[in-house]
Amino acid sequence: MQEAIRTDGMILRVAPANDFDKRVVILTKEYGKITAFAKGARRQTNRLMAATDLFVFGDFKLFPGRNAYSLLDINAKNFFTELRNDFTAVLYGMYFLEVMEYNTRENNDEREMLALLYQSCRAVVHPSYDKQLVRAVFDLKTIMLQGIFHRDRYQEDFLDTTRYVLDYLLATPPEKVFSFAVREEVIGELVRISERERALTQNGHIYKSEEMLKVL
Repeated sequence: MQEAIRTDGMILRVAPANDFDKRVVILTKEYGKITAFAKGARRQTNRLMAATDLFVFGDFKLFPGRNAYSLLDINAKNFFTELRNDFTAVLYGMYFLEVMEYNTRENNDEREMLALLYQSCRAVVHPSYDKQLVRAVFDLKTIMLQGIFHRDRYQEDFLDTTRYVLDYLLATPPEKVFSFAVREEVIGELVRISERERALTQNGHIYKSEEMLKVL
């Protein structure tokens, strides 16, 4: 007989299901990207209503089903309230969620991707970090974690600091990638490199949230 499982995760997408339920896509540590149904979560009095929203990070209790999970309980650890209250930051956050949904898989160990998503959402609201730099680091580290980043493309024609940052990102775990500051010229080069890498590795996929970021 199957038993309920517990895992840390973050909600990537929320949609209505039936009259009062929610369908949520969650990026989890041990089970990768999963789909779960939260029964009654659209009712105002339901204890799962507030915790089944975008960006919510916490400890999820789930029961495995044939095609999806049933969401039994959430111990929410971070609602990312600061991000939700910042229009520009929330656009970046929506982009992070969409990229993770596209690039993660069910039944994979996605703890590094989850850590990167969590730290990126924290960094994008931090006053010390340039939001374009946060996005460039997020994109580059996402590609690096998939093992499809080719460092030899950037041996020449870039600033020494830019090349150092690339080496740093390759060697550093996701929890610590947002621990440096660089000048504008380096940010510009990292943005260009991340744009090139997305074009080379995302198979022509277009993110809806990316269109919104272009108008900022």
